[in-house]
Amino acid sequence: MNTSGTGRLEAFSDGVFAIAIMLLILEIRVPIARELHGGLWLALAQRWPNYVGYALSFLVIGVMWANHHAHFGYIRRVDRALILANLLLLMGVAFVPFPTAILAEHLADTQTRTAATVFYGASLVFTCLSFNLLWWVGRWQARLLGPGVSPQGVHTITRRYAVALVCYPAATALALVNVWLSLTVHLILAFWNALSERA
Repeated sequence: MNTSGTGRLEAFSDGVFAIAIMLLILEIRVPIARELHGGLWLALAQRWPNYVGYALSFLVIGVMWANHHAHFGYIRRVDRALILANLLLLMGVAFVPFPTAILAEHLADTQTRTAATVFYGASLVFTCLSFNLLWWVGRWQARLLGPGVSPQGVHTITRRYAVALVCYPAATALALVNVWLSLTVHLILAFWNALSERA
C-alpha cells in the first residue's frame, strides 16, 4: 500500500472550499438603476432571498471545511482511494453555489420554491454521502489514521455521519411539505455538525 502525508491534499481542499465560499457572494447582485423606482432600501430589501441563501450556504460550507479539517486531525496518511473520495467530496462542495443561486432565485416564488429547495437539499445529501465515504475510506481498518488518535472522537464522527445519512434526506423531503421547515432543519443540522467531535 503506497501512502503519503496529507499536506498537499489538505492544501488543495482548502483552496476549493475557499473558492466555493467566495462564489456565494457573487450571486448577490448590486441593484441597477431601473430597479430603484422604490428607492435603494426597497431594492436591497427585495434581495432577501439572496441573503437567506448566502447566510445558510456560508454556514454550511464553513462547517464542511471545519469537519474536513477535523478529519485530517485523525487521518494522517493518504492513498489513491482517499484522494478519489476527497475529490468526490470537493465536487459536491464546489457545486453548492449553484443550488444556492437557484434557491435564492426562486425562494420568493410560491410556484417554484419547493422544487428549488428540494434541489438545494439534494446537493447537501450528495455532500453528506461523500463525507461518509471519505470518512469510511480514511478509517477503514485504521490504515490511514495517525498514531494515538482518540477512539472517542472516531466513534463520535462515525455516529454523527450515520445519523446525517437519515437527517439530510429527511430535511430535503420535508420541503415537499414546508419549504421553511426544510431550510430550518438544514440550518439546525449545520449547527449540529459544527459541534466538536470531542464534545
